[in-house]
Amino acid sequence: MKKRFIYILFASMTVGSVSSCKIDTVPETTVTDANFWNTVADLRLAANYFYSTLPGLTQKDVNMDNWSTDAYPNDKGDAISDGSRVKPATSDDYKYYNIFQANKLIAKSADVLAKGADPRQVDWYVGEARFFRAFYYFEMFKRFGGVPLITKPMEVDDPDAYSPRASREETLKFIFDDLDFAIEALRSPDEINTLKEYGRVSKTAALAFKSRVALFEGTREEFHKYGDAKKHLLMAKEAAEAVMTSGMHALFSQATTINGVTSDDAYFNLFQLAGEGRTNKENILVKLYGVNQENSIVSTAVQRYYEGNSIVPTQNFVDNYLMADGLPITKSPLYQAPNSTMAHADYFKKKDPRMSFTLFKRGDEYISGGKYTIPNPTKQRSGYGIRKYANETFWSRQASYIDKPIIRYAEVLLNYAEAVYELDGAISDADLDKTINLLRARLPQINIGTVTAPNFIPMAKLSNALVKGNGLDMREEIRRERHVELAFEGFTYWDLLRWKTAEVEMPKTLLGSYLFTEYLSDKDQKWDQKTPVNANNYIILQDASLRRFDPARDYLWPIPTLEIAKNDKIEQNPGW
Repeated sequence: MKKRFIYILFASMTVGSVSSCKIDTVPETTVTDANFWNTVADLRLAANYFYSTLPGLTQKDVNMDNWSTDAYPNDKGDAISDGSRVKPATSDDYKYYNIFQANKLIAKSADVLAKGADPRQVDWYVGEARFFRAFYYFEMFKRFGGVPLITKPMEVDDPDAYSPRASREETLKFIFDDLDFAIEALRSPDEINTLKEYGRVSKTAALAFKSRVALFEGTREEFHKYGDAKKHLLMAKEAAEAVMTSGMHALFSQATTINGVTSDDAYFNLFQLAGEGRTNKENILVKLYGVNQENSIVSTAVQRYYEGNSIVPTQNFVDNYLMADGLPITKSPLYQAPNSTMAHADYFKKKDPRMSFTLFKRGDEYISGGKYTIPNPTKQRSGYGIRKYANETFWSRQASYIDKPIIRYAEVLLNYAEAVYELDGAISDADLDKTINLLRARLPQINIGTVTAPNFIPMAKLSNALVKGNGLDMREEIRRERHVELAFEGFTYWDLLRWKTAEVEMPKTLLGSYLFTEYLSDKDQKWDQKTPVNANNYIILQDASLRRFDPARDYLWPIPTLEIAKNDKIEQNPGW
């Protein structure tokens, strides 16, 4: 059954909206406070706004994956990725509009309580507001570090509108205080679903998000050498473990049956209509899209962005996929380097099935008029295209109604595994079996034989014996699993920053696929010999000479200059 939808109250209808995203503006009101803030229903209506602010599948959201080395804009470089950006005058990434909305609901909840509302129900929506306030502050924290903490609605000439930046520690404590309140106040996913309110933030969503925040800062402290890494890593582990033991979530395992033939493609279905609603207990928080074309509230043209000029995957990313034996391409005897007789689709063989579920290969449903063959250089000049969310019908309509996972259980498992390893410098096979190996267990078996003599095996487990026996590094394998499981879900750039590996990875040449002979022989696709390649015949997307990363500057973003001009208590980040 299609999910029940939260009907979003968009910004134009927001109670207590302000005329600008900046903190020094005067709040304006579209619905007067005197006529609102009377019942729990009013709180719920106001809280609906927050769901419209979740990152979705717009072109701007999709482009965020270009910040890392995983992807490249099809027609030009990305200024964040290649290090060519300059200080902006203004930025939508530095804003307090949404924080003001949360502050307003939190403050006005006292009015609703005073009128006899059920305190527990009031706390549901205060919990939602505090979850989202933590979410908004974390987005700024990742980019800028400590920022001014605005904790109440701003009045005219309120001096708190011109506060200095809080420290990293103060900002982080504020985020965790909000999340801890939300964890206590919010309902379980099943309670929310029973009330037919699927899509609202749950207790386990707050716990999962806490594990994300704590892992980010714990590993950043560990590798950037500051703060109390152990404290935050333990927090990340405990929050993830609380989700894991809650009984509320599990990995999605639904396969597809077409014409009586079952395809074991649960990972692919996570990003299709089959993965929607509470029956998919892997999705902890999603960005909801409309029900269908006839009942369309909001949709996205995501596949058009993926098959057009917005974003193409790189070989830098693809090299992370393991072979079926659990070994990287540099170690596995199953790996065959691309050559002049190999076809594009052959390169997917004997590899982690998530590669085929994430990237297009010959025969996949693609766009109106036929199946995928080989990449088109005007649309996918890296030689790869992103298959997540691919749906021929939605492509034709330029309107997809597939929800975007914001937090899913797979991330929680990966957070737990990484936190355990970083805390102890080791991880047991038992912990690997209840995290990473669960992810691999849901994948279909892999044919490592031939078409005429198939030999199907499951994706190999990650174990201490495998790592030790093959000269691997457990930390790198845990990171690799995160990389491929969460591909093109907006994680890699921030992972590179927190691990302090951006200074190594970001300046590298960005490569596309091997320039297969079939590219040049297929005249319909219009590849030609002018395609730039390196000595190994891999497509060059952006040469290392055009890329840089300054470790003294680029691990934080620049504060917009107009914000500093308006508030001289704000100091610019180093190097900017």
